[in-house]
Amino acid sequence: QVQLVESGGGLVQPGGSLRLSCEVTGTTNSIYAMGWYRQDPGKERDLVAGITTSTAPTYADSVMGRFTISRDNAKNTVDLQMSSLKPEDSAVYYCYVVIDNFEYWGPGTQVTVSS
Repeated sequence: QVQLVESGGGLVQPGGSLRLSCEVTGTTNSIYAMGWYRQDPGKERDLVAGITTSTAPTYADSVMGRFTISRDNAKNTVDLQMSSLKPEDSAVYYCYVVIDNFEYWGPGTQVTVSS
């Protein structure tokens, strides 16, 4: 059974940094896509950053130049380094992966940017 375990969320001041990590367990199949979405209450879940085995990373315009996504295929992990955080980055962040055309999601981790 595929499971995603996220870590690294929390409270940070504006201008600060956080690193989110997601570990995928329960599979030996190749993970085609990995990435992060975020969602504010009452809003849609939006892509933050994604990376596949065959394309360069993609980022939402709002995080370009501030966030960096990376994956470790040997460890089945995907990280999101977030810098220069703004209050509008506050949201629940969800890790996702695509394995054999199926999507899997983590339970989400809260990121709050506030002074």
